[in-house]
Amino acid sequence: MTSEGQDGPPVHAAVRHLAAMVGVWKGQGAGEYPTIESFEYLEEVTIGHVGKPFLAYGQKTRDATTGLPLHAESGYFRPVGIDRMELTLAQPSGIVEIDEGTVAATDSGLEIVLSSLDVLTTTSAKEVTSVRRVIHVEGDALRYTVEMGAVGQPHQHHLAATLNRVS
Repeated sequence: MTSEGQDGPPVHAAVRHLAAMVGVWKGQGAGEYPTIESFEYLEEVTIGHVGKPFLAYGQKTRDATTGLPLHAESGYFRPVGIDRMELTLAQPSGIVEIDEGTVAATDSGLEIVLSSLDVLTTTSAKEVTSVRRVIHVEGDALRYTVEMGAVGQPHQHHLAATLNRVS
């Protein structure tokens, strides 16, 4: 992508090195955790920009078998220079996550590693104490893993998915 956005204003200079993330991504993933049955899901992620120094992020998943909604979250990727990143996001389940980490250009794309600084929950939300997200963008493929510590369980693997760019 050049400095001009695909469907909008020019990409802000502060996020130009993240332009490979911009688009609509769809694919499938799988989740597991000791307190739930393993599951497969379909996912759609939209990452966009409005010409400001951040990327907007929206995500939603559906059960791979029934098509029923499972999860959603939205927030912002906020670069801090070329090699650092912040992620702020909210979930309708009453969870707010604040992550920081690194961004690295690889031979084939980007690697982003984010760990939670804080996870806040409403009084009715499930307890989540830690989150780690690893995202790889390689051409038109976006792969990620999510680890978490939650509901009295130690920090461990929870999700993995591969998404493909559809726009």
